[in-house]
Amino acid sequence: MSRIGTVDRKTKETHVKVRVDLDGNGNITINTPLKFLNHMLETFGFYAHLDLEITAEELKECGEDHHLVEDVAICLGKAIDKALGDRSNISRFGWSIIPMDDALCLTSIDLGTRTYFRFDYKFRREKIGDISSENIVHFLYTLTMNMRATVHIKVLDGYNEHHICEAIFKSLGTSFHTASRVVERTLSVKGSL
Repeated sequence: MSRIGTVDRKTKETHVKVRVDLDGNGNITINTPLKFLNHMLETFGFYAHLDLEITAEELKECGEDHHLVEDVAICLGKAIDKALGDRSNISRFGWSIIPMDDALCLTSIDLGTRTYFRFDYKFRREKIGDISSENIVHFLYTLTMNMRATVHIKVLDGYNEHHICEAIFKSLGTSFHTASRVVERTLSVKGSL
């Protein structure tokens, strides 16, 4: 069974291509104009044990990072949704508590197609690297909605916001890997997701 999803989305503002293989070997190629986004996408892909290819370009410069961050999240979420198929044979749930030095992050995910996002942390810095803090949260929200999942993220401790953000993406990737594994039964008392 092939669990591969591809999306090629072009608007007047951005052009984003994503290919994801849920059963890949960890081959990751990320190329966007935003270096910190590249770092977080690579982190997510590595801990999710995916093959992941993402290219993104800005076609209409607007002076800030919102459109590119949002469109990458839309495309990655849709590619994951396609790769998951009907989801009748996945573990469905995943959770992890990941430390990174001072930071400690809990993430819990349900890939059962019910969309909900909860983020329990308020960044103190306006930007981390070349991404605004609000757009890091917006990326996570948009990814969740487009991959049709429930995601809860809770930062339990930390003061270095780079470490906190990296712990979030490590925890999300680890939780996603667990939830997306193939099993032999549908994990719903209804019999279908």
